[in-house]
Amino acid sequence: MHLMTLRPRIVIVGGGFGGLETAKALAEKDVDVTLVDQQNHHCFQPLLYQVATAALSPADIAWPIRSILKGQSNTTVLMAEVTGIDTSARTVSASGRQIPYDYLVIATGATHSYFGHDEWQDAAPGLKRIEDATHIRRRTLLAFERAEFSTDEAEKQRLMTFAIVGGGPTGVEMAGAISEVAGRILPADFRHVDPRTARVVLIEAGPRILPAFPEDLSAYAHRSLEDMGVEVMVNTRVTGCDDGGVDLGDRRLETGCTIWAAGVVASPAGKWLQAPTDRAGRIEVRDDLTVPGHQEIFAIGDTASIKQANGTPVPGIAPAAKQMGQHAAAEIIGRLNGKAPTAFTYRHQGDLATIGRKSAIVKLKRTKLTGFPAWLFWSLIHVYFLIGLRYRIGVAWKWAWDYLSVQRGARLITRSVKDEPPTAHKNGASHDAAA
Repeated sequence: MHLMTLRPRIVIVGGGFGGLETAKALAEKDVDVTLVDQQNHHCFQPLLYQVATAALSPADIAWPIRSILKGQSNTTVLMAEVTGIDTSARTVSASGRQIPYDYLVIATGATHSYFGHDEWQDAAPGLKRIEDATHIRRRTLLAFERAEFSTDEAEKQRLMTFAIVGGGPTGVEMAGAISEVAGRILPADFRHVDPRTARVVLIEAGPRILPAFPEDLSAYAHRSLEDMGVEVMVNTRVTGCDDGGVDLGDRRLETGCTIWAAGVVASPAGKWLQAPTDRAGRIEVRDDLTVPGHQEIFAIGDTASIKQANGTPVPGIAPAAKQMGQHAAAEIIGRLNGKAPTAFTYRHQGDLATIGRKSAIVKLKRTKLTGFPAWLFWSLIHVYFLIGLRYRIGVAWKWAWDYLSVQRGARLITRSVKDEPPTAHKNGASHDAAA
């Protein structure tokens, strides 16, 4: 029989929105908290696309987890990769070490889903981590650099064709941002190509983009993107993908850069626990967020599948993950105090998506906003949720400066030592410079 220590041990796997919220809610409680994450930082994912399109630098939207939780004397942060869970021994396997728990909170998030075509991943990277954002930024800017270096007109046009697969918020934001960079930011930087001739194509398999939004806001976003020069293809399914472009049924779109924003799949936590999962691999939790058969294990955020009272799924967005984290922490403390489990109730606060430097759409309970007022609201909300006053001031200032000056200062092309030079001169020098 498992015996609790004098101070219950709470292990949290994942330092995203849900995991951090759980840890912060357990501050000053009479428990020992261990947060495990394979990264040493928390990433503000809603703004990753701005790193990918050179509006912000990685340090603007990422913070060391240890720094965030340094004031919590009952919390230990471990940088390690979790590979399994032993529910009988109540231990978490992490980088060769066994971490014991009395209560476990799994907040391992999700990654890109290629719907059975994982071979497309190298050709069409997704956007979930800082590394993804800097990789996409590199590919995007290198496309223009290579077009500037090329002497073949057809190749120049291919290189300056960008395909974004998936018409959700990430896809819409990426398409608008790339179009903006090409049309407003880069033209003065190049001499042999005109970035304004770049072709940005947003590809959506469904009948409309932003399907989670009301139809009128979806239609507004569609029109706004087209006004910016983005080609929006709906009812169009990607059937193939490689380094040279994408196949759209019997059509071929040659591209210099393809970005994947079409779907996500949960972490392997469901397999670790042999728990019931939905098609995306999310654990089908009970109404109190516990894993069936394990009242001591909670799954939250993108790791969990749960429906609201009206039968619709709780969306995989940051506010939902944070609410789940708060609920899991409250449930743990409640049970330690002998209280009965309570059901999780999700409070939807609204939907937001930005389309460009002065346009967005916002859906609150009874309010809809479009255009510049929506963009201003979107900006204020995202600045508010950044961690730390310094980051809020810094990002707000950068946005204000970029808006007034029409500049983006993070246009750096970086590569790992494993990468080959994108072009090589006869003397062997790399043509891999900052834009």
